[in-house]
This record gives sequence, structure tokens and C-alpha cells, in this order.
Amino acid sequence: MPRSLMHQEIDSVPELVRVMLPRLTDAISQIITPTLSRQIRRVYVTGCGDSYYAGLTSKLAFEQLAGLPCEPMPAMQFGRYATPFLPAPRAELLTLAVSVSGKVSRTVEALRLAQHEGVTAVAITGNPHSPLAQVAKLVLQTTLPPFPQKPSDQVVPGMRSYVASQLALFLTAIHLGEQRGHLTGAQADGYRHDLAHTANLMAETIELCDPIARETAVSWTDADRFVWCGTGPNYGTAHFCAAKIIEASGDTAVAQDTEEWAHIQYFEKQPHTPTFLISAGHRDQSRTVEIATAATHIGRRVGIIAPATSLIARTAHKAAYLPVALPLHECFSPLLTCLPGALFAAWRAETIGEPYFRAFGGGRSSTGGGGISRIQTSDQIDIPDRNS
Repeated sequence: MPRSLMHQEIDSVPELVRVMLPRLTDAISQIITPTLSRQIRRVYVTGCGDSYYAGLTSKLAFEQLAGLPCEPMPAMQFGRYATPFLPAPRAELLTLAVSVSGKVSRTVEALRLAQHEGVTAVAITGNPHSPLAQVAKLVLQTTLPPFPQKPSDQVVPGMRSYVASQLALFLTAIHLGEQRGHLTGAQADGYRHDLAHTANLMAETIELCDPIARETAVSWTDADRFVWCGTGPNYGTAHFCAAKIIEASGDTAVAQDTEEWAHIQYFEKQPHTPTFLISAGHRDQSRTVEIATAATHIGRRVGIIAPATSLIARTAHKAAYLPVALPLHECFSPLLTCLPGALFAAWRAETIGEPYFRAFGGGRSSTGGGGISRIQTSDQIDIPDRNS
């Protein structure tokens, strides 16, 4: 039996990284000049949906590799609430506005408002002719290579586009670090080499996790709600995995910071809610083990996503374990940790026979964002609002 379209997208991402990495490296070096790099003192990453989650996963990379504070924000929050009050001098601020389609109204608006305030803004998009690209003075193109397995009229939960956005952000962090002198040329080349090797680790993770994700999806067929927890760079991964469940199978899914689970979800009354804890096996390790113990003790079905060599994999209480290959750097781990969750979502949809995105039924539409949601046709504002 052929693999589902979502499975085929997941299977393709290691090769996607191999193809995209040199293209993006060259493009970034042309767009972000040494002069621009040296004047930047703070980075904002903004977008909606998967594009925002990619920004969340990149925060550690910008702070560790570029030596710059980084603030990922949803496009609505950044555009309408942050841009009127950004710190000066604004020429030292860099906004990276991520939208694969380049058509998302809030992201276009956020970039326009940032540029109005004198912020240097880069559109990271797969569509160089989109409204976002037309508004932006600088465009980093993330156009994906053809993927013939997918019919042109079939909408599949995004995997390839998400990985491309992550890769663009990680490579931008490395480039800024090198140009600003935070990394030596040799160190920057080493990180790029390690990113390239991550493609092999992604292939290994898919091979390890796929049968376990299928088995877990089948054994947890009775569940109708899922919680995904991560922290640090994998807080964004938790959001991404929750989104894939909603898109693929339509189940309720919640993303939460690992520590915040102990403050909030610990008190939910449904005892058997599947709760996935995502970790790169590094800074969050000891706390994740504690959370797994607490969750198991109150009846949760705990799924662990972590490297096989980690303390978490060896000691944490768990009902299911989805192993990832050992990441070379924690800041790049989201390229690996997103894969088990996406595989589980794909198998969940197949197991319960649910069409992706509810086949846009029930009043939804694949055009213009669907009904009243108007993701791509929403009204935009042109000037930041400083009124109280």
C-alpha cells in the first residue's frame, strides 16, 4: 500500500535539506551584507502558523550563533502591538517576516509596518511574486523544488515548507554570527557542515520512528485530545506538532511549555490524555524526566520524543518512546524533533480515516483562508497606531 501524501512529504525532507542548504547559503550572503550584519543589534522573527513556529525554534540559534537577542512574535502581535513602540535606533533592528506563500495578510502588514518605522526587514518566502515580496525591500527566496508525488489540487499539512523556513533562519543566524565576528569563519563553516549532516540524522530519525509512530497511533485510537510539550527551541516544535494533529486528523491538540505543564495541565481532570514530551536531551533534560514522572503518576499516557542516548530515554516514565537521532547541536534539534510528531499525525489521520483539513467542508474553503477567517484577504493597516 502506498504511503500517504503526508508520509511522502515527511520522507522527502532529508533530500530537501541537501538541495536547499547551498542555495540558501548563497542567497543569504547576497542579501545580508557585511555592513548590514554589523549594524544589527536585535532580531525579530514574525509570521503566522508554521512560519511563526519556525521563528520560535530559531530563537536559540540567533542568540547562541549570532550573539543577538531574538524575539519571535506572531504577526498580529508584532505588527499592530510591537512596531509602534520598538526601541531606537531602529536601523539596528532586523525583522525577518516568514510566509511560504507570501500572501498572508498579517505577515505582509507586519513587514510593511516595520519598514514604516525604519526597521530593516527581510521577507522569507517561497513566492517571489507575492504581496510580501512586493512590499519588502529585501527578499530571501525559499522556493521549494518540485514535489511530483503531490497532486496540484491536494492540500497536505505542511512539512517541506516548514523545514525550508527553519533552514533559512538557522543559516541566517550563522551568517550574522560570522559577519559580526561572533563566529570565526571556521566555526561558521563547521555549523553549516553540521546542518548539512542533519539531513542524514533526519533520515535516520524517520526510519527509527515511523513504525513506532504507527503502532502508537493505532494503540491510542480512543484518544480525542493530545498535549505536546517542549521548551527552549522545542517549544516551537510542540506548537508545530499540535498543529499537524489538528490539520491532519482534526483532533483537539494543545501546545505547552514543559515547565508550564506542571502549573496548568497537571490539574486537568481527563486522566488518560496522551501527553508528548519533546526534548533534545540537553538543557531541559532533568526537568523533562520529572514531568514524565508526574504525568504518569496521574494517569497520563506519556510519549517521549528524545535521543536514544539521553537520560530521558533511559529513565523517564513513558507509555511510548519515539527516538530521534542525536542532534549535533541543541539549536538545530527542531529539524529532528518535528519528525516523530508529524509521523504520528500522519498515522493518526490514516488510522481514523480523517481527511486533511476536514476536506475544507463544513463551511470552510481553501480559497482566501476559508470563510470568514480571510487569512489572505484580511484588511490591513498601513501606519502603526500609537494611541492609548
